[in-house]
Amino acid sequence: MQHIISVLVENHFGVLARISGLFSARGFNIDSLAVGETHDPSISRMTIVVTGDARVIEQVDKQLNKLIDVIKVTDMTQEDHVEREMMLLKVSHNTKNRSEIIQLVGIFKGRIVDYNTKTLTVEVVGDAEKIQSFIDILRPFGIKEVARTGRIALQRG
Repeated sequence: MQHIISVLVENHFGVLARISGLFSARGFNIDSLAVGETHDPSISRMTIVVTGDARVIEQVDKQLNKLIDVIKVTDMTQEDHVEREMMLLKVSHNTKNRSEIIQLVGIFKGRIVDYNTKTLTVEVVGDAEKIQSFIDILRPFGIKEVARTGRIALQRG
């Protein structure tokens, strides 16, 4: 099962390396990682998606809490939360399929952020399932590139 772990850390040099090193040293794979400053520039929030059973997640929690720069660890999977991911996708287009692609972008509430005679670059924001569905629908048109942010999450309320 995938778990979304939110980690508040001191915004110091090397914290990301120490945390990612902790995962690799124990053989845990990071499925997704997003890091950014919070409203307080001295604190960053790391959103880490990791797959594992309860024992693995408990071990991750204990190991993270041992690190000096870690302020708080929360398994968002167990909390009522909101999660999002952003994707940029570059897709081929021509005069025959351009309007269909533009219509699909609208259905998924995406935005065209770059356009030239051969490709459209589209921005889509949503949960992981929405992002994957959009990729699957546009695949037949000829996807050239995809960049995804990874998931971010906050507790509700």
